[in-house]
Amino acid sequence: MRRLLSFLYGVAAYAACLIVLLYFIGFSGNLWVPKSVDIGPRASPAEALPVDALLLLLFGLQHSVMARCSFKRWWTRFVPPVVERSTYVLSTSVVLAVFCWLWLPIEAPLAWHVKHPAAVAALWCLFGLGWAMVLLSTFLINHFELFGLQQVFLGLTGRPMPEPQFRTPLLYRHVRHPLYLGLLLGFWAVPAMTAGRLLFAAGLSGYILIGIAFEERDLLAQFGERYRRYRHEVGMLLPRRIRP
Repeated sequence: MRRLLSFLYGVAAYAACLIVLLYFIGFSGNLWVPKSVDIGPRASPAEALPVDALLLLLFGLQHSVMARCSFKRWWTRFVPPVVERSTYVLSTSVVLAVFCWLWLPIEAPLAWHVKHPAAVAALWCLFGLGWAMVLLSTFLINHFELFGLQQVFLGLTGRPMPEPQFRTPLLYRHVRHPLYLGLLLGFWAVPAMTAGRLLFAAGLSGYILIGIAFEERDLLAQFGERYRRYRHEVGMLLPRRIRP
């Protein structure tokens, strides 16, 4: 029964994450959703900046702290290891939902506003490409393990988790972090850059760069010289050269 409950919990966490992530894509692009980074009750910079900055800090702390190996070792003393990843996914979904709910659009002049139809179309194409890269990257590195489904399924069937393997499929042969590159495109490739969006994009971009440093430290500890060579040969977010 415990295995079945863990599996159902993992599936529910995955479903919640999908819903929140789909909303977040609309939120980041002011598309299809009732409240977004620029849509909703507006506030003055003095009112909005502290709230929005705290939301960015909350997301960054939760997302980074719970992903660290030291936290996982402590956390799994209280949470079964099989649902550790699902709990992380669910926690991230809750924090991201709160982020979208409490975010305050800022009343301030635009940082830029592109109006030429061809340029607008190009920016929206980059926006879509970015989020497509995010999705593709999750499957390249094992989508189901990343979101906790593999762990709870193997727990349900009584099989152990396979040992982590270092692989560099497709996009990972050209940049070390294509998922983060896709997120950056999704945050910045928009025709109208409001003050609120600038804070949103800059804050999350800063978090990504900090997160990469911590993530690569863990990968070096896990894979050693293989990852050190990979880091030397392959650019972090931009290709150093096109590899066949």
